[in-house]
Formats: sequence, C-alpha cells, structure tokens
Amino acid sequence: MTAYQQGDANALDSIYRLMQKPLYSFIFRYTREEQLSIDIVQDTFMKLQDHKQTFDPQKGTLKSFLFQIAYRLMVNKLNRRKKLSSLLPFLVPRQKEELSRPEQMTVRDAVANLPETERAVILLFYFHDLSQEEMAQILGIPKGTVKSRLHRATKLLKNDLEGFYDESRAIR
Repeated sequence: MTAYQQGDANALDSIYRLMQKPLYSFIFRYTREEQLSIDIVQDTFMKLQDHKQTFDPQKGTLKSFLFQIAYRLMVNKLNRRKKLSSLLPFLVPRQKEELSRPEQMTVRDAVANLPETERAVILLFYFHDLSQEEMAQILGIPKGTVKSRLHRATKLLKNDLEGFYDESRAIR
C-alpha cells in the first residue's frame, strides 16, 4: 500500500488482484446479489483511489480498511434501496420479478414529468446512487437544497404513481 500511496500505479493492480475476490465473496454472501456485489467491489476501489492517503498502517491492515469501505458502501446502498422501496415501490423491482413493460413506462413517464430540478436529484440519487454531498457538488447547489428537492420529488412521484400502483396490485 505504501508504494501505491507514493504513486505506483502497478501497486493498485496488485492490491485489486489480491483483494477483489475476498471482498466480492463477503458482499455476495451478505446480499446474495451478484451485480450489487460487483458494483460495491468496484466502488470500494474507486473510494480507495480517492482516499488512499487516509490509510494508516498503524491503525489496521489494508484488508480491514478495504472491508470497512465495502461494508459501509453496502449498508448505504441497501438502506437507500429499503427507503426507496417504501416510498416509491415502482422504482425498485419486486423480489424475483422485474417490473413489467407498462410499469417501467409509467415510472419513466412519471420521472420525465417532474420539474427539471427535481428530476435531476431523483435520477442522481435513485438511479446513479450518489450521495447528497455528491449531488450538491455536481449540481452546484447547497446540500440543504438537494435535500428539499429530493423530498419534493419523492412526494410528487409518490402522488403521481400511487393510483397506478393501487390499480396494478388489484389486478394481480
């Protein structure tokens, strides 16, 4: 890790080859979702690149540092998914089944009908899994504005999709 912290790009490749499988195995055993596990492993190494200087071998091993990053990323994604599922059930596929084509079109149309500012935060948060801090930076607005736009967008989508959601459940 020291070589990587000093700028040796080959060191990151070695770290990746050494740690990718254990990280994937841990995340997959926890989530039972292949694509989510792959994504979290990739995100873990991206986070490592951004924060390589914060690793201190005096405080622990590289393995524990990477597992800590992966675990936090996984918990954040799972919590977002749970929140999304309760607020906007049409944006999260039901277990073992995907949204039907009409449901996908309805959700897509509802998102497209949001005001531009709210649409941006919904897309960045729920579809690109960005944090509020990252969205604030991308959009060039304060974090508080991101929060209020996200709240408003969620409320608008929930109201817009509520009738369709109730009707589609009655049909099944």
